Amino acid sequence: MLIVFSITFPIYAAMVIGYVVVRKGWFAPSDMRVLGQYVLNIALPALLFHAVASRDLSDVFHPGYMLAYLLGGLAAIAVSYLWFTVTGAASQRRAVAVMGSVCPNSGFVGYPVMLLAFPDQAGVILALNFLIENIVLIPICLVLMDLAAERGDMSIPRRLGGIFWGILKRPMVIALLLGLGVSLLQLPVPAAVTQLLSMLAASASALALVVIGGALVGLPLKGNRAFATQIAASKLVLHPALVAVAASGLVALGLVALPPDLHAAVILSAAMPMFGIYTVFAQEQGQEGIASIAMLAATSLAFVTLSALLLWLV
Repeated sequence: MLIVFSITFPIYAAMVIGYVVVRKGWFAPSDMRVLGQYVLNIALPALLFHAVASRDLSDVFHPGYMLAYLLGGLAAIAVSYLWFTVTGAASQRRAVAVMGSVCPNSGFVGYPVMLLAFPDQAGVILALNFLIENIVLIPICLVLMDLAAERGDMSIPRRLGGIFWGILKRPMVIALLLGLGVSLLQLPVPAAVTQLLSMLAASASALALVVIGGALVGLPLKGNRAFATQIAASKLVLHPALVAVAASGLVALGLVALPPDLHAAVILSAAMPMFGIYTVFAQEQGQEGIASIAMLAATSLAFVTLSALLLWLV
């Protein structure tokens, strides 16, 4: 239990610090956005490039992990879509709910957790999660949201093309692809560059958590609280449960081999609260209130659910 507390306490203490400094006015909400941009566009790209480029490609790719994460994520999309359809949610609310159910905050919350739980593999785990999320899960959710908005002026293939192009332009994706290229070609990275990347990567974890805490201040909390609670429960319970089933099933059938650490990590990765820009996407559908309540609830309750999972898995 002390091991679990040593992992979860620093994570949420850093979030509380972020919340307090914004709540007290020591930092403005706009400051958190600037710091968040630093983490997204400089620190995490440096971390991803360094984590991938400094390893042999065979040490980076773990097909079993990726398959379990992919199948569990697709199952979560299907089950959450079915649930929110059966319960009568309108198309725009349903699309927002599905995104909240399957898009975890792997960079700002997941990586710090993995850094404490699995320090030697945290960077690789982030890279693997990032590949599946950005190539498959997030695009599917964006298409659902686009269809819910009933924009009839563009075909689905063109919409998908626009979504993937937008994803490919992100600094983290560029850094990940460059890192994979360096690893594949076995190009040496100069020691000075490695030191720079290590220094930038070291700033990602704590700052990301402070930003998450600060971003919770001032969220618009007007909306259907019962519906938002269902989204939070879907993210914290349904998604990791389905990934756990996928991982255990694949291992039991002898289709993949998952070392214990990666088996635990893939389930924990799915148990993270939704990513920080969730409310931005929801705002485009006029559902930012529901998304804000869901994100606040999921981020808060994850202290309990992550602690329980860590106690069980680690």
